[in-house]
Amino acid sequence: MKRDYSLFGLLSGVIFCFLLFLSSSSKGSDDKVEVAISNNLPQQIRAVNLDKAFTYCNELLPNDFDVRERLDRELLVNSYWQSNTVLSIKRANRYFPIIERIFNEQGIPADMKYLAVAESNLTNAVSPAKAKGVWQFMKPTAKEYGLEVNDEVDERYHLERSTLAAAKYLKYLRNRFGTWIDAAAAYNVGPTRYARTIKNQGGTYFDLNLNSETSRYVFRLVAIKEILSNPQDFGFYIEPNELYPPLDNNVITIDISESVTDWSAFARQHGVSYRTLKIYNPWLVDRKLTVKNNRYQVKIPRR
Repeated sequence: MKRDYSLFGLLSGVIFCFLLFLSSSSKGSDDKVEVAISNNLPQQIRAVNLDKAFTYCNELLPNDFDVRERLDRELLVNSYWQSNTVLSIKRANRYFPIIERIFNEQGIPADMKYLAVAESNLTNAVSPAKAKGVWQFMKPTAKEYGLEVNDEVDERYHLERSTLAAAKYLKYLRNRFGTWIDAAAAYNVGPTRYARTIKNQGGTYFDLNLNSETSRYVFRLVAIKEILSNPQDFGFYIEPNELYPPLDNNVITIDISESVTDWSAFARQHGVSYRTLKIYNPWLVDRKLTVKNNRYQVKIPRR
């Protein structure tokens, strides 16, 4: 019998293409499964252990559900806001020794240094309300506590002087409100408003129904203290060489008793860039300095 090879060839081709399609579809499904598996996030999200007593400035936080839940929120926010917390840990190595020394001299508990983290993340920040510097002083309060603020000098950006002013202010708040925790809350919201809230509601910080920011403030301080004191307990592993080094270890101090007409020229004369001069002296806010009765000290890195 004579076979129709053309029809046989056509049917063979159709069957081959169909089998190839099935094979390709099966492989594509396997690839999708593999991709889905590989996209699983390799992380562990855990709750923070609250099974301990928490203190701030040696003052014990109450052990009730409201306090625990408010603290839990701040511990979680700061634990999982990784980039911000890593920067705080790195900057603390640069700035905390200076703050701790001044606070110790002024009789301020070391825990109060964490206000600088909460207020500015240890930067010379400027708030929408124009509070400035590491300690976020408003201009009137800064002047009241001895800081020079004008068009050429803003000592809110001077770490040592502003820290001394913060110590004096915190001491006043502690004497007025009775506890360091209440002093911290009043630092955030302002003493007049805090006193009015206490008068209207009665009690101390943990009893008060405050605005959202101040209601969270002390708990944020406690959370920052816990994390920065024990970073590895919260999953932060920073090597010593990754911390930001202090700026005061290798500097020379130059007394300024006459006006400076151009800080750029001054910087070049001393072998540094204008940017370097500003990094070491951020309180110099103009390109010149008029000296009348005051004397100033400028720091530059030793060559």
